[in-house]
Amino acid sequence: MSITKQEKAKLIKEFAKDKKDTGSTKIQIAVLTTRIKNLTEHLKLRKKDFDCELSLVKMVNRRKKLLAYLKRKDETGYSELIKKLGLRK
Repeated sequence: MSITKQEKAKLIKEFAKDKKDTGSTKIQIAVLTTRIKNLTEHLKLRKKDFDCELSLVKMVNRRKKLLAYLKRKDETGYSELIKKLGLRK
């Protein structure tokens, strides 16, 4: 359900601005997107896992807020991130 350290490190490396960047908005959105995809697959198998479903809703809302913030601050970065992650087709 959650992501491994290696997956998270790979996402940080891919979306980081520089070597010290570990928590920028783009990285947070990428990590949340990966976690959301994993939870979605989990919920397809276990439809009655309501705690997990609540966590999924919270993550989706957090990602939605971060995407709105990124769109306000950096519209080109927002559109690039959407394309890379495959959101909003």
